[in-house]
Amino acid sequence: MNLTVAVLGGGSWGTTVAHLVSRNTNTVLWARNPETVAEINTKHTNETYLPGAQLSPKLKAESDITVAVAQADVVVMGVPSQHFRSVLNQLSGCIRPWVPVISLTKGLEIGSQLRMTEIIHEVLPGHPTGVLTGPNLAREIMAGQAAASVLAMKDPIIMRALQNVFSSGLFRCYTNPDVVGCELGGVLKNVIAIAVGMGDGLGAGDNTRSALITRGLSEISRLGVALGGQSETFAGLAGMGDMIATCTSDKSRNRTVGIELAKGRTAQEITDSMFMVAEGLKSAPVVLSLAAEHNIEMPIVQDVYKVISGESSPSRIFKGLLRVAAGAESEPG
Repeated sequence: MNLTVAVLGGGSWGTTVAHLVSRNTNTVLWARNPETVAEINTKHTNETYLPGAQLSPKLKAESDITVAVAQADVVVMGVPSQHFRSVLNQLSGCIRPWVPVISLTKGLEIGSQLRMTEIIHEVLPGHPTGVLTGPNLAREIMAGQAAASVLAMKDPIIMRALQNVFSSGLFRCYTNPDVVGCELGGVLKNVIAIAVGMGDGLGAGDNTRSALITRGLSEISRLGVALGGQSETFAGLAGMGDMIATCTSDKSRNRTVGIELAKGRTAQEITDSMFMVAEGLKSAPVVLSLAAEHNIEMPIVQDVYKVISGESSPSRIFKGLLRVAAGAESEPG
């Protein structure tokens, strides 16, 4: 391919996507830290975020965002949700017109409650937008293990063209026109993963984990459909697939947060000790607010928020679950 792709964000997932894409076409990775840039360019590693992984020698890194984006035919956003808008604002004077902007970020903006693609539309109007999401644990992909993702865009022509950009070796990229559903699936499952992590930390068994994942999927599907997503999307890679990976893997940051909460640590203590962002901590209050606005009951998300805010504890939450009368499976609760 003759395309030039700029991936913004030198974390674990941004670096992994840049590594995959560089096998197919010219790719530059922008990172804030000059030391990270130098390491990628000279050693082809990013030991801070991907210890032991060897990056493609074709991948180039750049610390000047203007230089990284100037010749880009595609821009991929791999920065945390709280920095997403500020990085986009830096692009307004250097990105070329009509260049597609693809989000890797699984979070919502605090305050505005916007999805990342909505922020792209707001800051960079006229640029085609999309999201790459799914059950994608960076370290497994870098280790050469098979994985699948989904690229969601409204424009089918651009989507099919970019499908070939992201597909690489054992990394398979599917397509889906449901941007809203795919993006929300990646966001909402993070909160459920915290609940599952709390159960695991308390010694709950496989039955409990399965129940939480299943009921959690039901919760996020209800809200996702209310916000404009398609119900079938939540049964696919962006929904069930991502949910299973995030709720069961020892590599999942959000599940790890739940485990640490179950040990009695506060959300702030966990955040301060984590090197990488667990988006579920930031998303929980936003998700709960959206649910209230659309009159959607999300008892698992509500319980997670109570623990995060210090209103309750994991043990009290799980004792409470046992006292709740069960209704029809189609009902919340």
